[in-house]
Amino acid sequence: MKLFLFIALSFLLASCWPSSVSFMDKGSMPPEWKTFTLKTLDNNAPNTPLSYPAQLSEAVKDGVQNNTRLLITNNIDDSSIDIEGVINSYNVSPIALQNDETGTQNAAQNRLTISVNFDIYIKVPEPSEMRMTSTRFVDYSSDQDLSNVESQLLDEINTQVVQDVINKLLSNW
Repeated sequence: MKLFLFIALSFLLASCWPSSVSFMDKGSMPPEWKTFTLKTLDNNAPNTPLSYPAQLSEAVKDGVQNNTRLLITNNIDDSSIDIEGVINSYNVSPIALQNDETGTQNAAQNRLTISVNFDIYIKVPEPSEMRMTSTRFVDYSSDQDLSNVESQLLDEINTQVVQDVINKLLSNW
């Protein structure tokens, strides 16, 4: 009886065992998509730090390569997908206003908001174009100077923007 239970349990476990395990998406993109290019993002937002377009571009490249099966290429003729983008907005605005002892309103927190438009040109299996806008924000205490926390805030926003691009590529919505 124990031998029968052991054989049945072994068969059951073997039939349910996954054939492969991966954290990279392999199924929701067309199989023809192999490579992509990303042109360094343009900047149309006057307050943006000079290094930010290159920083966000690198974050998108790394994110797409590390979370999909697409590989980066520098040759636009060899790519399946070409991604271009423009940083349209980079704003800091006060939020969570509160009154002080004199009745003057001051911000308890500030919000950094960044908006980026992306054009995604798909070459295979048939040419098409997707457009998307990613607008993301992060809040920080008004006691903090933006120059002291800006790098950390930009990293948080970059993570969100990269996820938006990946979601667009994987779901095409």
